[in-house]
Amino acid sequence: MMNAILIAGTHSGVGKTTVSIGLMASLYRRGYKVQPFKIGPDFIDPSHHSSLCSQPSRNLDDWMMGEKGVLETFYSASRDADISVIEGVMGLYDGLEDSEIASTAHIAKILKVPVILVINAHGMSRSIAALVKGYVEYDSKVNIIGVILNMVGSDKHASILKKVLDIPILGILPRNEQIKTPSRHLGLYMAFEDKKNLDLLSDFIESNVDIDNILSKSWMPDTIKFHPLQSYPSKSHRCDLNEKVKIGVAYDSAFCFYYKDNLDALKKLGADLVFFSLMDKDNKMPDIDGLYIGGGYPELYAKKLEKSGIRMQIKSEAQNGMPIYAECGGMIYLCKSLDKFKMADVLPAEVSMTNKLQALGYTIGEVINDNAIAKKGLEVRGHEFHYSKIEHDRDATFAYQLKRGKGIYDGKDGLIEYNVMASYMHVHSATFPFDRFLESCKEFKRR
Repeated sequence: MMNAILIAGTHSGVGKTTVSIGLMASLYRRGYKVQPFKIGPDFIDPSHHSSLCSQPSRNLDDWMMGEKGVLETFYSASRDADISVIEGVMGLYDGLEDSEIASTAHIAKILKVPVILVINAHGMSRSIAALVKGYVEYDSKVNIIGVILNMVGSDKHASILKKVLDIPILGILPRNEQIKTPSRHLGLYMAFEDKKNLDLLSDFIESNVDIDNILSKSWMPDTIKFHPLQSYPSKSHRCDLNEKVKIGVAYDSAFCFYYKDNLDALKKLGADLVFFSLMDKDNKMPDIDGLYIGGGYPELYAKKLEKSGIRMQIKSEAQNGMPIYAECGGMIYLCKSLDKFKMADVLPAEVSMTNKLQALGYTIGEVINDNAIAKKGLEVRGHEFHYSKIEHDRDATFAYQLKRGKGIYDGKDGLIEYNVMASYMHVHSATFPFDRFLESCKEFKRR
């Protein structure tokens, strides 16, 4: 039997992230090996999870990964854990448009995992009973085992809520101005890197949540057999282990948005991953055969990125034919400039940041121009989320024609230059196998 629990909310902003992070931290502090997960494509929450649990958090997204991919990732990552804690997304039943796809409820049904519903009880008494009844009865296949009530105003308020609810109450969280998760334009502020804040949250959850009861309810049926991670990449795509290539991964505070599944897929294909910073003070790139630059916050570190001599080395390597794949923030870095700051000048485009969200949502792209990173005809699923605008040269070549999403220009995404492909779209290895990228890196190494 595998122990797992899913923390869902009635809607966004009710406190499910606070509860999830606090529960993970409390369990880890008790000595449990906690495997964290996040439903949806978000990068920020998993970064908190990984830091708290000393274990890489994984995304579970049935839109990008499919049901099989969700099962494989979950069971492969959970097999050595004492307990898996899954943080939901949005409201429990909120999915892609009017469907259950990409919803917390759908993941709960795929995995058959028990659900705890977090509710903001501020301003409610008897009405909360009707609310809970609706959530419990809306879909009988979603196993809601209890609730955690947040923003409870007083002992009297708590007493009323206990009387009107006939579902197990697993926690009552009083209002606490010290417990906050400030927002940043792409998600949560990195607040819990401070041990003082983390201890405060852990103590708060320990004092107000029945963790022992949650542990007793955190079980999953044995009806689902273990699924080894095998769909991506397939054995036919794996490289000869005697011909390994070194893939540089730009990983620092400016570029930190990577799916663990993608990095694992590269390793399974035969890549040695070399992590380094694009803000390195020594201004020296490592010895690599290809480069992967994920998303992040280049706008917050633009001055440091401009000063680092690495950007000119990357331009030189790109002109020399090195395969480079970049997403969102990584694409911005490869452009000529970001606002007033000079960037790597690999792509024929200039970027400006705005205060308005420019694109948000899931994407589908078909590769329309063959390139060193992806084969023509490949259909890729991903997501986009950014505040920037790109002014590109008229003769720019694009990799994707989007069937869903905004992209860079006129429904197109993915700028191609040399052996470089960079897009706003964040992809997952379930539909983006990385085999063409690795083959290109091998060819570059042989030269």
